[in-house]
Amino acid sequence: MLTDPVADMLARIRNANKALHEHTEMPTSRLKEGIARILKEEGYITDFHVKKGESFDTLVIHLKYGRSRERIITDLKRVSKPGRRVYAGKDRLPRVLGGMGVAILSTSTGLITSRTAEEKGIGGEVVCFIW
Repeated sequence: MLTDPVADMLARIRNANKALHEHTEMPTSRLKEGIARILKEEGYITDFHVKKGESFDTLVIHLKYGRSRERIITDLKRVSKPGRRVYAGKDRLPRVLGGMGVAILSTSTGLITSRTAEEKGIGGEVVCFIW
């Protein structure tokens, strides 16, 4: 059975965050790099980079914690799955925890947050929620 690569990415971040690891590694893709870019822009991770490998490249995500090691990422949730795609129109964009969290959307212009999609007036596929 093939697994969902984005769900795998979110699970790896969730598990590393729970175990208070400094970083986590996973096979890379353009979609995963886009999600990591948004996580960095929104301040949920410190940094990410792609490590070149012989057979495949690896995405390394450096997790972020507060002063007394409290977690910045409370949870991540995959919304649109391969078996059930979830789309949001420009007038029905999702809000995560009343604006405290971030919804990542896949649009015709690439991966963006729901806040940016609202400003641009576009909708798309709801990839995941982060809070």
